[in-house]
Amino acid sequence: MPDTIEIRRLRVTTLIGVPDEERAVPQTLLVSIRMTPSQNFDGLADEISRTIDYYQVSLEIEALAAARPRRLIETLATDIAGHLLGNHPLQHVAISIEKHILPNTECVAVHIERSR
Repeated sequence: MPDTIEIRRLRVTTLIGVPDEERAVPQTLLVSIRMTPSQNFDGLADEISRTIDYYQVSLEIEALAAARPRRLIETLATDIAGHLLGNHPLQHVAISIEKHILPNTECVAVHIERSR
């Protein structure tokens, strides 16, 4: 199993939803990310510059979610995966997004995985 870094259930605020009235009110989504860096942890020498700065990643995801309205959480998941693969030394990312919108459910969720 490859070395991974995870951010679990990051709260992001965004305008999202198919109906215009749903998109008009900010919603909080929970985003989980599993990242497989290009380099395994053995060669890090305890230097953050040699790994993925998960704090920076969290800020980027929050900004990306807030940047523009979207209709689908699937679109946001794809946008996040593309951003992370394009801006960080990663082999693989897995993104899960939870939306708390349907009555009588814990959540609606999507999950995608992308590789370089």
